[in-house]
Amino acid sequence: MLTSHQIRRRMAATTPVLLALLLLAFVLMAVTLGDRAAARMASETLIRVTLVVGFWIFAGNSGVISFGHAAFACVGAYVSAWTTLQPGMKATLLPGLPEAIADAHWPVLAGAGLAGTIAAALALVTGAAILRLSGIAASIATFAFLAMINTIWSNWTPITGGTSSVVGLERYVTPWVALGWAVAALIAASVYGASASGLALRASREDEVAAAASGIDRYRHRLLAFTLSAFFCGVGGALMGHFIGVINPDGFYLSLTFLMLAMLVVGGIGSLSGAVIGVLAVSVTVELLVRLEKGVTFGATTFALPPGSQEILIAIAMILVLVFRPAGLLAGREIMLPARWVTGRSIPKE
Repeated sequence: MLTSHQIRRRMAATTPVLLALLLLAFVLMAVTLGDRAAARMASETLIRVTLVVGFWIFAGNSGVISFGHAAFACVGAYVSAWTTLQPGMKATLLPGLPEAIADAHWPVLAGAGLAGTIAAALALVTGAAILRLSGIAASIATFAFLAMINTIWSNWTPITGGTSSVVGLERYVTPWVALGWAVAALIAASVYGASASGLALRASREDEVAAAASGIDRYRHRLLAFTLSAFFCGVGGALMGHFIGVINPDGFYLSLTFLMLAMLVVGGIGSLSGAVIGVLAVSVTVELLVRLEKGVTFGATTFALPPGSQEILIAIAMILVLVFRPAGLLAGREIMLPARWVTGRSIPKE
């Protein structure tokens, strides 16, 4: 007979499957509309899912709010550009690249994988210092790291192009490519959350003293989560570059940082499902507001929101969520199948 713990584990295992099906339905809906703008919005939303789920792997399990994960996206975008751009383009735009990199022309999948790997390696090195701090001090240190990366990338002109945009990236990211990476991020986040390291990290998040007394090495588990989360943020940055076809350091700075935070806050930082729902809710709302700003025609009347309404209304929505649902839309709950559907019976009382 299964114990209640075993039943709950089986229920939790259905979460990434249900979230993947939700994202699949979202893509099918966008694609079948026959609207290029809808398909483009679906791709952008799923890239954000990869970024925010990667961000959640660290922030959701550790309880530490990081302002530095956009830096890993920046590094990932440029690593992918360095390896996948045509050598002729690199000679013109990035003349300072080492010869081995300047002559490289990798497949896009390999470029995305390397982007995530380099971002993870950078997280391992920087996290070794940053994660010795706790609370607001750690958050401030991650913001300093973000500012440092932005400054270096904006002034390292021979290697990054500086503040000039790097153009010519292959635009291979479709809704299906973005869906594949989003599902991979979901699986990794779910597996890590159910692992011994994920459970230990959440225990230290809830009570640091009790966790330390139980022999949990909070620093080691934080560093592992930080590294894994950076991998998917690096991949997300590569996907962003190959979705737009152009990259610039400022595209991976404050605006992306606060967008990721907003999505996590709206959905709820306490659960993986909250991260995904937050991305979908904010992305769909932004798309609707953008279309309303352009104008919607009803018969002989055209209705349009004033320019800039999008940012104001999103800010108001965030304030309302923080006031009335401070734990987010899902309030830390996961989307999962009921126990009866998983095992054929309810969870026994213990």
